[in-house]
Amino acid sequence: VQLQASGGGLVQPGGSLRLSCAASGSRFSSWAFSTWAVEWYRQAPGKQRAWVARISSGGTPNYADSVKGRFTISRDNAKRTGYLQMNSLKPEDTAVYYCNIADFWGQGTLVTVSS
Repeated sequence: VQLQASGGGLVQPGGSLRLSCAASGSRFSSWAFSTWAVEWYRQAPGKQRAWVARISSGGTPNYADSVKGRFTISRDNAKRTGYLQMNSLKPEDTAVYYCNIADFWGQGTLVTVSS
């Protein structure tokens, strides 16, 4: 079982990034993947991990107030991958971003928003 998060990097304020979380392993067949919610969390330097967004198995999204209107969560069950499109990025979005599926955690991908 593995969750591979990718897509982080350095971006200027106002920029965009798209994070991906790819699931692999026998536990994450396409069918099984489709039955679980996909969540994204982030942990800024010196702070606790915080919930960012969730998409249900049925495709219903929910967002933390701090990212609502700027971030979009989505999923592709055939590819067993979840996504987080991040627009209008702010310096306070700087953090390591983690995905969580079925209580498994990805390794995290660093997003740095700085001029």
